[in-house]
Amino acid sequence: MTWNNTFLTLFNHCIAVYQSGDHDYEHYYTNEDDAFLASIGCQPREFFDFVEDFCGEGEPSISTALLIAAVRRDYFMTVQKGIHSSKVLSPQELPTFGDELEGMAYLPRILAKGRAKLRGELDPDIMFGCGGDRHFLKNHGDIHPADFLRHLWAAGDDDAKMTAWIKSLI
Repeated sequence: MTWNNTFLTLFNHCIAVYQSGDHDYEHYYTNEDDAFLASIGCQPREFFDFVEDFCGEGEPSISTALLIAAVRRDYFMTVQKGIHSSKVLSPQELPTFGDELEGMAYLPRILAKGRAKLRGELDPDIMFGCGGDRHFLKNHGDIHPADFLRHLWAAGDDDAKMTAWIKSLI
């Protein structure tokens, strides 16, 4: 029940390393850190991406990173039974920034990214919660990224459910 404290301690450590000028995340983590990240279904690069964006842009906040990690961890533990997926969603497989669904540009992209995030299948060069995602969520009902993931989890592959929910917010 202390995984969140471990997450926050590691996040703060990585912030300090990043702010010291070291931006090469590959040596940020100890073997224990790597094991911890794996135990919650988190990749070292995706953890670093949250640290990097926080240090550079001030968002997502540390609490937002923790809440997103909590959704992923819950999905990993309950749906995947702690077993990592071997699939990876490559950047080439993602819908483009301009693709639309129900008149909403970017929605197909964030849906694909969100589903891959839940399953732990994002390519290391793809981040759920990036600036583009934050922009979409802000402009479509000011949706918190963790809430988006939870609704996506509940909707499964039903894009119509997600579209209806988003439209109900704007």
